[in-house]
Amino acid sequence: MSNSRAAIRYAKATLDYAVEQKVADKVDTDMRKIAETISDHPELQQLLTSPIVKNEVKKNSLSAIFKGSNEITLGLVNTLADNKRIDLLQEVAYKYIIQYEKMKGEDTAVVTTAVPLTPALEKKVLSKVKELTGNKVSLENKIDESIVGGFILRVGDLQYDASVANKLNTIKREFTNSL
Repeated sequence: MSNSRAAIRYAKATLDYAVEQKVADKVDTDMRKIAETISDHPELQQLLTSPIVKNEVKKNSLSAIFKGSNEITLGLVNTLADNKRIDLLQEVAYKYIIQYEKMKGEDTAVVTTAVPLTPALEKKVLSKVKELTGNKVSLENKIDESIVGGFILRVGDLQYDASVANKLNTIKREFTNSL
């Protein structure tokens, strides 16, 4: 929880400074690249969370990986490294994206399903989420076969889990608690 609060504070400060400098779009692009890169490379996640690797090595690695990014983005990386909070980088990037979209009156809904959504179903989900949030919504469909069936809908910090895997786990917990 405290990590989430810290990530929100770093993201908000970065967004405020980016808006002030009129480069919020560029920083948003950088944050999306950071979030995607860290998500796609588990070895980079391990590097960032490792207590053995020195902060200077982490800082230099990230500066090399994200070379060409906006100076505000690189400043965020340096600040996180200097404050020994570099392990929050991915979460800060996600929080920045969410806050930037809210500032623009947009939301991104992430729907995790076991199989790809059909265009008709995608349209229904989009209209329902737009109705619920009142904002312009874009939809991202992630495929995760481990949820077996159903879906997990995430809009900003809200999540609705209607997956079969979640329901099975709930039944399992109830069954073991009743013994």
